[in-house]
Amino acid sequence: MNGEEHFAASAAAKPADDAAHILIIDDDRRIRELLSRMLSAEGYRVTTAGDAADATAKLKSFSFDLIVLDVMMPGEDGFAFAARLRSGSTELSHVPILMLTARSETEDRVRGLEAGVDDYLAKPCEPRELSLRIASILRRAAPRQAQRPPAAVHFGEFTFDLARGELRQRGDVVRLTDRERAMLRLLAENPGETVAREVLAGSGVAANERTVDVQVNRLRRKIERDPANPLHLQTARGAGYRLLVDR
Repeated sequence: MNGEEHFAASAAAKPADDAAHILIIDDDRRIRELLSRMLSAEGYRVTTAGDAADATAKLKSFSFDLIVLDVMMPGEDGFAFAARLRSGSTELSHVPILMLTARSETEDRVRGLEAGVDDYLAKPCEPRELSLRIASILRRAAPRQAQRPPAAVHFGEFTFDLARGELRQRGDVVRLTDRERAMLRLLAENPGETVAREVLAGSGVAANERTVDVQVNRLRRKIERDPANPLHLQTARGAGYRLLVDR
């Protein structure tokens, strides 16, 4: 990574208690140490993890304001980790992610964004650019992190009441199966975010990812004017589905 001297020369300083907490996930120890020194010198609190499993354990113990995520890691890669994090219904699903990786091809950038990352920066990168990107993401994310799941969501002619599990079209109740209602609630709890197929599948004897696509197609026939070209219930290629709601 460019700017090693900048990292090494950064003076260690104790961050403020209310400083943003950043989780760095990278299997390269040298990169973790360099980023940790630089971001600590910028005034951030920093925690590092060597792979997705390590990061998952730390996410259960600490709260973070931003994740700097590598793609190529042993075990679960960065794309899968980001998609899994985004598919959850807890506040962790809203933690901003900056994907930092040597893979800079357009297809990889698109795949990262589809998985739900907020920004994408290729290695090698300039330390100043990384610092500015992080500051920009944190500014944008501040109001978003304070949001709670909505009581109801609106999309086109439809309103879905999350507490009652009731879907209405221009005031008229739309009949839903129990499975459709559960899936729509998961999507509505995370408006605009990708919910993974395995999460939508739920549990039980009939639960599997292939039946999710069938259920989604049935749900689209109830809420889309053209189910073949959906406006509201969209596919996140290779990851799952997302519900686009009115703002």
